[in-house]
Amino acid sequence: MALETILKNLVDRVPQAVGAILVDWEGEAVMEFCHCEPYDLRFMAAHKGIILARLKEMQCAAQIGDVEDVVVTSSNGHLLIGCINEDYSLVMNVGRSCLVAQALYHFRPAIAELKKEI
Repeated sequence: MALETILKNLVDRVPQAVGAILVDWEGEAVMEFCHCEPYDLRFMAAHKGIILARLKEMQCAAQIGDVEDVVVTSSNGHLLIGCINEDYSLVMNVGRSCLVAQALYHFRPAIAELKKEI
């Protein structure tokens, strides 16, 4: 399945999904599908590297295992960040009233599909 199709299916399946973006280790956009200005999604995704780097530092210190995904909740929405491999991550932005469990229910299989494609 093509990367764009995986992202589109993810966004279409999650209620209140704003968009999903595949980014490389530098935070550069590889592919995205969104219902917003792509620049906004790219800007947000570029900064996910800071979040993942801090989590990985904590992971090493606490020896809790590999970070698979994380959800950041703000007053405006939820940001889901998932590790595909050492070089790529998936970032999805959803509305605040979206159920996080429902978003993760679709997000995690999308990560598995992307792992097969990359």
